Amino acid sequence: MSERRASIKRDTKETTVSVEINIDGAGEYEIRTGLRLFDHLLTQLARHGLFDLKISANGSDDHHVVEDVAICLGRVFNQALGEKEGITRMAHSVVPMDEALAMVAVDLGGRGYCQIEAAFGSETMSELTTDLVRHFLESFAIEARLNLHGRVLSGVNDHHKAEALFKALARALDAASRPEPRLGRKVPSTKGVIEH
Repeated sequence: MSERRASIKRDTKETTVSVEINIDGAGEYEIRTGLRLFDHLLTQLARHGLFDLKISANGSDDHHVVEDVAICLGRVFNQALGEKEGITRMAHSVVPMDEALAMVAVDLGGRGYCQIEAAFGSETMSELTTDLVRHFLESFAIEARLNLHGRVLSGVNDHHKAEALFKALARALDAASRPEPRLGRKVPSTKGVIEH
């Protein structure tokens, strides 16, 4: 399997974002978005997905920073996967975080779709609006061209719920993007191709 890396830079009137990913990394990261809790959640993707990840972002407001990071991260993840030959494709993960429990299932099948069930107790966590958790996941799934179903099964603390979701996403993405030796260079689809 060839090296699975990609990078992107996006400059708009609202944000400046750059993202680099190595899917076959060791969980190393350099992440600076100006939003501490968002940085913390993104580090969970790198560390628990074992993706090497560099993200730099700044912008006019929190919403656009989160949205544009999601767009860029989705695009580089999809680009790094290439033709998706020999990958496992579908995977899921259930992750506890103290009293919180989250489940994420993904399908790297070329169609962007997201369904999130997560009830947060407050409108904000630290400087991050809780609705931006859902918005990030939706934007990421659409741009990465993957199905993402996430559910917070239980929990009280909003930080724990969000962190469990991101850790579960990391683990599911790692498992779905892993090579399946029995496939060789075949695409895991009866169509013989996965759109990207």
